[in-house]
Formats: sequence, structure tokens, C-alpha cells
Amino acid sequence: MLPGSIQISGETLSGAEIRDICESLRENSVRLLSLRGCQLSERDFGHVCRGVAESRSLAQLNLNLGIVSNINRVKQLAEALKTNRSVQSLFLHGSPLTDAGLALLNPALSIHPSLVALDLGDCMLGDEGINLICGLLPPDGAKSGLKELTLSANPGVTSKGWGRLAIAVAHSSQLRVLNLDYNPLGDQVAGMLAVAVASSRTLEVLDLEGTGLTNQSAQTLLDMVENYPTALRTLILAENNISPELQQQISDLLSEGEEEEETEVREVTTREKNPWICQNNSSSQMVLMTSGLGDSLLAETEM
Repeated sequence: MLPGSIQISGETLSGAEIRDICESLRENSVRLLSLRGCQLSERDFGHVCRGVAESRSLAQLNLNLGIVSNINRVKQLAEALKTNRSVQSLFLHGSPLTDAGLALLNPALSIHPSLVALDLGDCMLGDEGINLICGLLPPDGAKSGLKELTLSANPGVTSKGWGRLAIAVAHSSQLRVLNLDYNPLGDQVAGMLAVAVASSRTLEVLDLEGTGLTNQSAQTLLDMVENYPTALRTLILAENNISPELQQQISDLLSEGEEEEETEVREVTTREKNPWICQNNSSSQMVLMTSGLGDSLLAETEM
């Protein structure tokens, strides 16, 4: 039987419910476990962590909205992740983690063999926490690193911390999605991020919604998109003091880049799938006679 999902939101969980959850984890019958906003005792949280440690099927773990509410729970989760080898996506949005909590969790995150998506939005992080996160974005591809990172609503991070992150993003060999919405970034940090995007070979999605940007930032981002080839396909600028005209210009340029890339992919795929190539004896020119469309792979992440 294929692993399924357990999704419970905002409820007070009984001991019997926790036992059922843990049994399912141990039986490797759960791929997604979401307990966002639920209430459970310290003892029961420990039981869930032990179940996570033993599970070989769990790919997505959602503990958003205050489940990891104290240092003791952070320690228990860290121990579970040191043993677990299957979790690919970890969501801790809205947890009072702080830099101290992330320091306890970071060793387990940095050695986890499967983790590719991490949500630390609204976790009360500062510059020290950002420095730890930068270590999860390896520059050379020698080890696995994050492909999706959410750091929304962490106003304690200063421009120095965001600058450090921009450098890590510029050199990251794997990061594809970066969500920084609802942080007071301003135009200075946006300029740093524009340089990072221009340097990155992998970043496809950047969310800067509600980050205090103006037309100055938008013009810098427009120049970047217009003059430098990047992997960026989606740039979210809603709820900023940016004119609709500039936002539309950026959107149009990104759409053009995506259409050109899709055309190139189709051309390469047709050449790979169809070997019917005719060569004119009097010329070195090759004529390809075929048609076809390439396949696309979509990765889904449960929030």
C-alpha cells in the first residue's frame, strides 16, 4: 500500500490520536504529516518525534503555527531528524524558534541527507540565524543543499544578515525558490538581491511581496532581468510602492524568457527522441525531419 497523509489543523490531540499517528509512522504508511496549529502535551510531542525518527516513508513534516513552542521541543525534533533519513520538506512557520533554537536544530539540518525544502518564516530569527541558514546553501554541489527556502516575516534580521544571505544565494548550486515576503528589506537589500539573482544559475522564484520596495528597486530589478541571462521565472512584487507599469514590464520580460526556454527545450527533445536525420551528400548541413514535445516534471510541496 502506498503511503498516505495525516493532516490535522488547529485541534487539541488526545493520547489515543497520538498513538494512532505514531503507529502509522512506525509502519511507514505516512508520507505527509501535518499538525499545524494543533495542541499536544510535552509527552505526546516526544512520542511524535520518536515516530518521525523511526519512519522511513515520511517525506513532508508540517509543524507550522507554534507546535515547536519551546527549547525542549526543539531538542527533541533535532534528535528525531538526526535519525530520520526520509524527510524532504520541513515546515516550522510561526514557531518561536529564535537564533538559539535554530543553533540547536542546525546540526541535524546540515547533515540530513534528504532535506530540500525548509520553511522558517515568522520564527523570530536574527542575523545569527541567517548565518546558520547560509550553511545550508552549499556553493559547489559537493553535498546536498536546500532547493526551497522560506524566511518570510523575520523582521529581526538586519541588512547585514540579508547581505550575507544574498552572497550565499549568488553562489548556491541548488536553490530554486526563495520566499522573503513581509520582511522590511527596503531598496538597499533589494539591490543586493538583484546582484545575487543575476549571479545565480538556479534561482527560479523570488517572493518580495510587502518588503518596503519602491520604484528604485523595481528599476534595478528591471535592468537585471533585461540585461542579464538568469534562471529567474517568477518575481513577486505585490504590496510594494512600485508602479503597475514597472511591475508589468518585469513580468513581460520574465514571460519572454520562459517562452524562449520552452522553445529551446522542445527543440532539444525532438533531436533526442527522433534519430531520423537526413544528410545532403554535397553539403555538411543537417536537416531534421520530426516533431514532438518535451515532458515537464513538476514537484509539489504540501504547505
